[in-house]
Amino acid sequence: MELTQVRLIVSDFPACFRFYRDVLGLKPQFDDDSGPYAKFEAGAAGVALADGADLASSLPGLAAAAGDRALVVLKVDDVEEYAASVVTRGATLIAEPSVMWERLRVAYLRDPEGNLIELQEWLA
Repeated sequence: MELTQVRLIVSDFPACFRFYRDVLGLKPQFDDDSGPYAKFEAGAAGVALADGADLASSLPGLAAAAGDRALVVLKVDDVEEYAASVVTRGATLIAEPSVMWERLRVAYLRDPEGNLIELQEWLA
């Protein structure tokens, strides 16, 4: 497993994108402030932005209802296998594995404090 990023769930994507790029000086993977997603280089792991409305529409009730503002993203080799293993160890998935943005397979769960965690398998 590898921590790939801490993703901030934002409501004004363009403003946040410009802040991380122009004010903090982080380099985006793609220089596009239209969203709904961007990742900025910050060492081995990155800081990423996700448009909250887009995330909520992709996973109904997930981000909007809970008021989530951040999530921890863990890259795994096989999201189905890893998700099944954490369920056997007591976790409860709140979103079963599914494809997102045509390049990721993801599943979601929460830690005991309610923090959102994404399990992520890269498809390409």
